Amino acid sequence: MVVLSELLDEHPSSSSTHDYIYDVFLSFRGLDTRHSFTDHLYKALVEANVRTFLDEEEIETGLHLKPELESAIRASRASFIVLSENYASSTWCLNELVMILDQRRTSGHIVIPIFYHVEPSHIRKQQTSFGDAMTKHNKRMEVETNVEEKSQLALKIKIWKNALIEVADLKGKDVKGWLETDFIEEIVKDIYHRLGLHLRSPLPLLMGVDYSIRFITSWLKDRSSQTFDVLTIFGMGGIGKTSLVKYVYGLHHLAFAKSSFVQDISRRCDQKFNGILDLQSELCGDLSKRSHIKVHDVSVYTSKIENIVARKKVFLVLDDINSLEQLDAMLGRKCFHPGSKVIITTRHTPTLIESWGLFNMKVPPKHTKHLLRGLHSWESLELLCIHAFMCNIPKEGYEKVSDELVKYCDGHPLALEVSGRFLRNRDVAYWEEHIEGLKKKTDSHINNVLRTSFDSLGSDNDKDLFKHIACFFVGEDRNIMEIVLKACGIRTVLGITNLIDRCLLMIGPRNELKMHQLLQEMGRDVVCQESLDKPWKRSRLWCHEESFKVLKQKKGSGKVIGLALDMKMLEKDKLRGSVELKVEALSKMDNLMLLQLNYVQLNGSYENFPPDLRWLCMHGFPLKSIPSNLPMENLVALDMSYSNFESFDMSCNPQQLGKRQKLSGPCLKDKGFLRSLKILNLSFCTQLRSLGGFYELPALEWLILTNCIGLIDVCESIEQCDELVLIDLSYSNVPRNLLRTLVKLKKVEKLLLDGCNLDEFPTEMLTNSQTSSLTIVEAIPRDIRPRGISLPSSLVCLSLKDNRLSNKSFPEDFSSLSMLKELYLDGNSIVSLPSCVRSLPRLEKLSVVKCPMLKTLERPPRTLKHLILDEWHSIQKVVFHREMSPLAFNMHSYFLPYLGKAVEGIIICESVTNIEERVFRSLGWTNLEFIQNHELAETSHLKKSQIQIDYEFGIFSTIYEGMEIPIWISNRSDGSSISFTIPSSPNNLRGLNFCCLFKNPILSYFVQSTMRISNITKNRTWIYISFDRPEMSATECVVFLSHWMFGKNEMEEGDQVMITMEDYFEETFPIECGASLMYDDDDDDDGKKKVEEGEEDVLGYYKSWNHIIGGDLSPFLTTTGEYLLDIRRFFGKWLFTGDLCYVDDDPIFTAFSKRKSNAVCITPKAVME
Repeated sequence: MVVLSELLDEHPSSSSTHDYIYDVFLSFRGLDTRHSFTDHLYKALVEANVRTFLDEEEIETGLHLKPELESAIRASRASFIVLSENYASSTWCLNELVMILDQRRTSGHIVIPIFYHVEPSHIRKQQTSFGDAMTKHNKRMEVETNVEEKSQLALKIKIWKNALIEVADLKGKDVKGWLETDFIEEIVKDIYHRLGLHLRSPLPLLMGVDYSIRFITSWLKDRSSQTFDVLTIFGMGGIGKTSLVKYVYGLHHLAFAKSSFVQDISRRCDQKFNGILDLQSELCGDLSKRSHIKVHDVSVYTSKIENIVARKKVFLVLDDINSLEQLDAMLGRKCFHPGSKVIITTRHTPTLIESWGLFNMKVPPKHTKHLLRGLHSWESLELLCIHAFMCNIPKEGYEKVSDELVKYCDGHPLALEVSGRFLRNRDVAYWEEHIEGLKKKTDSHINNVLRTSFDSLGSDNDKDLFKHIACFFVGEDRNIMEIVLKACGIRTVLGITNLIDRCLLMIGPRNELKMHQLLQEMGRDVVCQESLDKPWKRSRLWCHEESFKVLKQKKGSGKVIGLALDMKMLEKDKLRGSVELKVEALSKMDNLMLLQLNYVQLNGSYENFPPDLRWLCMHGFPLKSIPSNLPMENLVALDMSYSNFESFDMSCNPQQLGKRQKLSGPCLKDKGFLRSLKILNLSFCTQLRSLGGFYELPALEWLILTNCIGLIDVCESIEQCDELVLIDLSYSNVPRNLLRTLVKLKKVEKLLLDGCNLDEFPTEMLTNSQTSSLTIVEAIPRDIRPRGISLPSSLVCLSLKDNRLSNKSFPEDFSSLSMLKELYLDGNSIVSLPSCVRSLPRLEKLSVVKCPMLKTLERPPRTLKHLILDEWHSIQKVVFHREMSPLAFNMHSYFLPYLGKAVEGIIICESVTNIEERVFRSLGWTNLEFIQNHELAETSHLKKSQIQIDYEFGIFSTIYEGMEIPIWISNRSDGSSISFTIPSSPNNLRGLNFCCLFKNPILSYFVQSTMRISNITKNRTWIYISFDRPEMSATECVVFLSHWMFGKNEMEEGDQVMITMEDYFEETFPIECGASLMYDDDDDDDGKKKVEEGEEDVLGYYKSWNHIIGGDLSPFLTTTGEYLLDIRRFFGKWLFTGDLCYVDDDPIFTAFSKRKSNAVCITPKAVME
């Protein structure tokens, strides 16, 4: 998400401002302000690094400007015109003014008039001193005897007068009511941001962080906290945390009286003894202008810092905090001044920061977390190209190698930057060799940055766990890994927590272990350092080529504790003849605990296998049964998938089916054969016919038999496996006796029977009292058509995927499922939500993916928190309960426009022709001809459709083509903002209409508008982000129109109100806006009819919704106290899978839930996905 490089001097696109020598030109009347206000302003601008031109000579000669002043104006991006009492008396000043305004018209020169104790109206009308000055100029003209000079002067005076009128009409700064120091500070801040000086080098060039910048900016502007605020930005090393906060600091630090940015804290502490003292000294120097005596005691500096931050509102950025000791030294343990802001970047999760002493105070600081992730693929490609080719696309011929490198870097900004710089001006062949080299060994600079996180792990247990996962378990199920490594003596629960806390590991949505590729390679590199040129002396061998050579050459050693070899991963030309390996090659590895030998041909006695194996994976095992002399008494996980087994019996020799003979020799029973085994995986053993001897597996917890299509017999001894919690029989042939036996298992929590082609579902399995502990049945066979089945009341998750169930064949009775939390109806032929589903009292997750016939989804249980669907084009109606809380909502991005078709109780989007005329009259929207016969242009996704009206949150809104706002809008203002005071009225206020006229609208794929209404008197603000609408045809002007159903509790007589249209494109110009109030008597006809005839309120249905103004908007209350009325806040979790969207399985908007004290905000793209 972040570009770490400072490229402004070398990137071609960043040179657009280099033609300007100055940022600001100062025009002033020296007699009035040179030694007072202008001097103070000039010094403030210079101190803020604003390049300012001020004429030191102030020599006025003739009617024309000196050439150097003309050049200075042209070389400046903006001008301050200090309009003081005697400004117009100077022809010199007037000539400057004329040229400055000419630059404004011709080159976009920014002009900011400063009204220094003068009235704009006096300037416009040329009254008082300005009138006197122009009178003197006129008299001078009248006494001029030279005709040519008199004519020239007359023309000058006319131009001067017009210039004064023009400058008086510009939006400027008026000193009236300000203290001069505060006034100057405000002027400097304004020009600093208008000119974008915060973007000037050495600030970094950023990419892909727009969301993060907006989020942090909003957090900085939040003044609602009664204490101080802490924002923790965390993520893996090199992901761009420092660049992001450096940019944001440059953007906002001037808004605070005191600020400091302390960079690279952990490294500076490690590199120098007592390096923390230098950091404390730097912080004290930034926060206090007084010179301080340098001390050599950390606690003394901490005390100084505590005193400073307690007295003044500060903005601090502490970059790369790695320990509580650093945090205590830099910030202390006493409270900050209210309103202070502290940003902390770290490679740890925020749990480290929350251990800080200040969070244990009676009134702790408000803590917000922000996870920074990596770049999208297209952002990665652009970043790589900027560094490699100095442009944003690959050079011709470099497209393939660029894509390969982007894939390797996996969105990691530092890796992209380092690789791009290194490969600049190199040919394609060089790129190819470099990429191949990276796959074997990561760049040392990148590796060192990442290794810092590994080195910070506090125990050997955590380091060993990280190396185990990096070498063998990325992508594996977390539970399987924990079972295996716990048997190897690793404290997995504690270790995984610590790895996640340091952003070294993630847990995926399917409970899989996820690690960024660069982190994985760093972990493997740590192992390589154990012995650079002798792999057999390393603790772990994961490289298939190296493992093959070690086994082929029989060079194993006792140092090896894990080895992986998959023959399918080797290139055939490197096998060099026979691929058969000797079993005795393993005999020297007497400490081996983790072994993978997939598709390996072994020769020799299996007795030579290491005796301490905990995990054995042998896909494609060639024998027809398990070798009886294989030492497996210590195994906890056995994976023999894709093998040729015909029989797998743990207590007998393979015999004819039904004629088992129990072994009496020492090789099995006496050795405790597989009595420690907890996981058995025989998936895709298509020739497997029988299973038996389960009483020899007393510890078995997982039995995985996916795609065992030849299975016809499972011994009833399986009922002896009292510890079984998972049985996976998906797409296998399931013997009838097994189904009858399963009901006797008392601890099964997850049962997968998907695609098993059962003729019927045995009722005794679901109703038998012994199944009371059954908590999950995930997948009912495709051919089952149950109607009145009973299921255990303890069921938590039920999946009916891919059963082609219709509403008629769907189970009718779910009354016993009082504990059900997850229901999967994917791939079925239902037309509507079955009625039995609506009554489930605890349902939290509902999935209806790939249900192409689904038309309506009405009133799912109000407890629902997570809804998954992808067929919005077929859905015609969605209805939620009024009391429903915001839920997580996963959908394909393509169907986002259809969301608003009819989500009753949440949002309705209707064609204007489908809404009754009396509704428009109740809104005060008369003269409806302005929206009749207007159609949206045909687009690639939506054919011609009429103007649509949206209703949500108690707000009606629309957009239409038009050249003026409606005539019935009474209060009007130029631009996009209007302010007014609600007048007195004998009738009740019932609504407010607001509209805004825009010129040159940007006609993007969707048009979206943001409106802010603030009741300043009541300190209430509503920010409405309208639902996306299809793009409109090319037009000169458009009108945004909305009606807000405010009541007397929201708006009352005397309230001061401000309305603003926000977030439109810069190229779009707001021409005019307006507002009008609606009272109960404004609709006489309908009102009389309603009173006289007792008819229902025309808007009664819309007012009955729950999440509307005047109703319950608590889920949309932000941390700033504003109501952010955005439909996406209701659907609190999204899964977008379109080409231009992102995937995110984490909650994005939980910051908007008032029930959570600590907001969590996560950026959209997961690097580690």
